[in-house]
Amino acid sequence: MLEHPKEIVTEDASVKSWKSYVTLAKMGIVSSNLITAFAGIFLASVYTGFSLTQNLHILILTLLGAGLVMAGGCTLNNYIDRDIDHLMERTKDRPTVNGMPARNVLWAGITQSSLGILFLLLVEPVAAIIGMIGLFVYVVLYTMWTKRTHSINTIVGSVSGAVPPLIGWAAVDPSLHHYAWVLFAIMFIWQPPHFLALAMKRVEEYRNAGIPMLPVVAGFKVTKRQMVVYVAALIPISLLLYPFGWVYTTVAAILSIGWFALGIYGFKMKDDIKWARLMFVYSLNYLTILFVLMVIVHI
Repeated sequence: MLEHPKEIVTEDASVKSWKSYVTLAKMGIVSSNLITAFAGIFLASVYTGFSLTQNLHILILTLLGAGLVMAGGCTLNNYIDRDIDHLMERTKDRPTVNGMPARNVLWAGITQSSLGILFLLLVEPVAAIIGMIGLFVYVVLYTMWTKRTHSINTIVGSVSGAVPPLIGWAAVDPSLHHYAWVLFAIMFIWQPPHFLALAMKRVEEYRNAGIPMLPVVAGFKVTKRQMVVYVAALIPISLLLYPFGWVYTTVAAILSIGWFALGIYGFKMKDDIKWARLMFVYSLNYLTILFVLMVIVHI
């Protein structure tokens, strides 16, 4: 009679442990980035005549590899930031803050990243190299260095966040058609206004943690101005893919101009946090719609 409850406790602890590793991997971020990685591999297959349906192993290994590399990077980010995460409301409930052994987190991140690079290597060395570059930028140049030293950290992090479509494209076409670089540019330019909106929403948390995000060191006015500049740059960059057809071009123009208009409206709004929240939500919808649309118009 006494052993049955013990088995239940053990099982619950095991489930909780696995959920902790999933939390560390930031599956929301991984999932959204896999959309762009899929867009990259799908578009590359269309423009090179490569059949994904006859090479499902390439698709599966690429997405699995890219996903593991991203999950590993996020897990290592949790490991490195465990000394400051308790200072922020957004991160205070992470497993690394609530007693999960740091060594376990470190090895989980290393294992995930290594397996991801291995899977990409089995597909195409160029894809693996791009994955390693993205991982290095995110873990070393962003998390370990610029995140704690300079407001340029958002720009540095944008490099790693923009590589998923390159990984996907390289898996099929390692020569990287210029369309692949346009996808990279869209992702790169999209990230500063997205993450600066988040930084505005959480400005006091970043201030308490000693993280020099732009709203912390330069204020909202400068941050809003920079966000609008980046959004404005997305208009011509997104339209470089006009060969995708009139449907894509029209929707991309409407989305980009709409985001720019919302950005300009921010200079008139008195509630900066509300505006930042609107910009953040718009950015998520913008990226999802744009990349899903790229796939749809080529089906």
